[in-house]
Parts: sequence; structure tokens; C-alpha cells
Amino acid sequence: MPTITTGFLEKPIFKIVSQIAEEKGVRAFVIGGYVRDCFLVRECNDIDIVVEGSGIEFAEAVGARTGKYVSYFKNFGTAMLHYQGDEIEFVGARKESYRRESRNPIVENGSIEDDQLRRDFTINAMAFSLQKDNYGELVDPFGGIRDLDAGIIRTPLEPDTTYSDDPLRMLRAIRFATMLSTPERKFMIVPESLASMKRMASRMSILSKERIVEELNKMLVTEKPSMAFRLMDQCGLLEYVLPQLELLKGVETIDGRGHKENFSHTLMVLDNVAAAEMEAIKAGRLKDYSPELDGNGFVETLRTQPNVWLRWAALLHDIGKPASKRYDPENGWSFHGHEYIGGKMVPKIFQKLMLPLNEKMKYVQKLVKLHLRPIALVDDEVTDSAVRRLLFDAGNDIDDLMLLCNADITSKNPAKVERIRSNFKLVQEKMQAVSEKDEYRNWKNPITGEYIMQVYGIGPGKHIGEIKEFIKEAILDGVIENSFEAADALMRKKAEEMNLKAVK
Repeated sequence: MPTITTGFLEKPIFKIVSQIAEEKGVRAFVIGGYVRDCFLVRECNDIDIVVEGSGIEFAEAVGARTGKYVSYFKNFGTAMLHYQGDEIEFVGARKESYRRESRNPIVENGSIEDDQLRRDFTINAMAFSLQKDNYGELVDPFGGIRDLDAGIIRTPLEPDTTYSDDPLRMLRAIRFATMLSTPERKFMIVPESLASMKRMASRMSILSKERIVEELNKMLVTEKPSMAFRLMDQCGLLEYVLPQLELLKGVETIDGRGHKENFSHTLMVLDNVAAAEMEAIKAGRLKDYSPELDGNGFVETLRTQPNVWLRWAALLHDIGKPASKRYDPENGWSFHGHEYIGGKMVPKIFQKLMLPLNEKMKYVQKLVKLHLRPIALVDDEVTDSAVRRLLFDAGNDIDDLMLLCNADITSKNPAKVERIRSNFKLVQEKMQAVSEKDEYRNWKNPITGEYIMQVYGIGPGKHIGEIKEFIKEAILDGVIENSFEAADALMRKKAEEMNLKAVK
């Protein structure tokens, strides 16, 4: 285990806290994730300070000393301020007890020892003293430093007590095991803790969806998110989190013919997406788009952090397969239309999990619905028209869609994978060529409904939609060029066939 990197306890805020603690005659400690990450040599800008006394009063004194605004959360007995790029939260040392029917604790004032005892895992219970006489001394009553060195996730108390008191800790155990694991060292949840999680799985039902989703989102943006979902499945938590994923498990065999094991495939695609996205971010190849204030265009920015909604799309891309699974004696197994069924399932899943039902849900739904389109172009002749339609339908999300589709190529036959990837590259080159000739991302019809009504002196009605659709199809098929002049001429021709007379 590395020693503490120089600088972790040299932050000015720690000296300020130490001085105020001495003036007030109380003890203060850095505790939790910041201490853990010191030994892992991981950057951490979230600092938790625990005080034997009132955390809120102590934060007020620090705010006055630093001239920083303090936010108060009196219901939780905490306060927070920002200082030199760090978010620092203050809380009074406390001890907790729980009622079985609720995860809301009964809280009493306590000592640092009481506060460490209520922590979820030994690696999160370590603290550094900020007292003048033993500044920087590690306070580690449960052997957290030993567990950290061994790559172990273990609870300070007997695990049944820890997980029954707050079932969210089961998801946190999985999240930490996933988040802290590296290619060099995998973090493991101790066997007695895994066994306890299986026994306590039904306690998940008392948790709010918002708390569950917060943990899921953190798992999804890790380097290898599949680990989290395999652990949830192993512990029996998956049915309480995302039961639709459980339906992907298993292989059905008829006449000696089986289909792909879709649960494992989904997790492989999820990891592929995670790896490909991070590679593209490091290379500066991915952009994010936000609407301009006037709504007439988009602001482009380079993506610097994982897009959790892309990870959700990867997780749900085959969610419609169980409902679409069919067996034909001649052709074997098929999942025709699973992308459309999956797209329809996305809003219901988001609603059940209390996930946002706004453009983020629509983004996930779009990628699920379109995830087979680029592969279909690989199998068919790659025409300009087909590429235009794909660009039109995907809009600014085309790069994420192509990343997902590339990650979806998971055959065990290396020759097949190589062939598909080669053809897939041809599709990408064709898309680039078509994009250079004309821009179809978030394409807008040159002819508006208002213009049609003005030219023909008519009000809203089905004629407007028919003409606009006719023009759109003609442009996407390459019948006419993507210009107002060509579209206007075609509009007049179509309107004449519909017996519409121009008044202008």
C-alpha cells in the first residue's frame, strides 16, 4: 500500500480546521472517502470533516475565517462550503440506531469512535486526526488500511446489522468494489458479506427509487460496469433494481439449437461502450450538443466525462429480446423487432425508476430503437439514401449510436467479427462522405407549414403534413437537392396534383 502522497494533508483548509478546533476545545477529523483515496493515490475533492460537537456551528466558524458562504442542511445536521476547489462537508460526531420498518436512523450526539462505528465499510471508516498534538495520525479501529491493501470490502459491524439498518449499503458495497477495482487489483466483497446480502435482499423494497438510481448511475460510469451487475445478480439484488435484465438470462434450446445468452452479451456490450467512450474522450473525438438559447442551433463542446445516458442505452439496448424471441424449425431463433419493443419499454423503465422523462430518456430510447440500423447497412448495399435517413433519424447522436453499434459486435467467431467491423468501417466512411456533401444532423425541412399556408391561403390541415413529408422523402432519397429552391419547386408540383391553387 502506497504511503500518503505529499500534499493530501497540506491543504490550507486542514490547518484552518485544526486551529479552530483548538480554539473551541473540540476534536476534529478528516474521515471517509478522502482518507481512503489518499492511500489509493486517487484525486478527491469531496472532504468530510467530523467534529465532536456541532458540525453546523463549526462550519459557521470556518466560513467566517475563510470568508466563504456556508450552506446548511439542518434536517441532517450538516453544513457545507467550497474552498480552493474542494467541497467540504461538516457534521457532528454521532451514533445511530434504526427501526426495522425504516432506513431513517435515530441520531444522537457521539464520539469519533461512535461515528466510525456507524460507517458502512472499514475502508470508509478511517480518519486522520486534525488535532495539533497528533496532526495527521491515522485513526483506524477496524483495520481499514489492512482491508484496503488486500482489496477487501468489509463492514465494521456484523453485516446483517449493517445491511438491515440501511439496505442501500448493499448497493454501495457493489459500487465500491466496482469503482475501486483496477486491472492490477480487483476489490472483493468478503464472503460473509455476500451471504448477508442474499439474506437481506428483500430489505431493498424499503429504499426509494431515487437512492437506488443514484448508486446505479455511479456504477454505470465506472471503468468496468459489468462487474456491478454481475454482483447484483449474484446477491439476488437485480430483481429489486432492474428485473427486466433478469429476463435476459439463460439460453433456451429446441432441437439442439440455442440462442445467444443475452444477459452476458448485454454486459459485454456495456463494457465495450465504456472502454470505447473513454478512449474517444481521451482522443477528443466525442462532442456533446446543447441547444442555443434561441433554439435555432446547437452549441458543440468536447465531452470530458462519461455520458451516463449512453451507458443506460447500452444496458437496455436488447431489453426487448425476451418479448420478441421466436423459434422457427427451419431458421432457428430470432428476435425480430426487439429494437422497437425495447424502445417502447424505455419510458416505462425510466418512470418506474424515477429517472428523468425528458430529452435524456428520449436519447436512450432513440439509441435503443436505432441500434440495429448501422448493422443493417453493413448487410445491405450502403446507398446514399439509406445513410441520409440514418443521419436524419440519429441527428447529433449519430456518433454515440455508432459507438454503441460497434460495441454490439460480440461474436465468438473472430473472422466474423473482423468481416463485420470492416464493413462497418465502410458505413462510417460513407456517412462521412454524405455529411461532407450536406448536413443531415438535425435536418430541417426547407419548406415550413407556415410557408405552405401562406402560398396557398389555407389553414392547418392534413395537406400541410402530406406536402412536407413528400419533400422530406424526396430530399432524403436524393430526388432533389437539399435547398429551398428545389423544395419550393417540388412543393408547387405536389400541390397542383392535390388541386391546391397558389394565391402568391
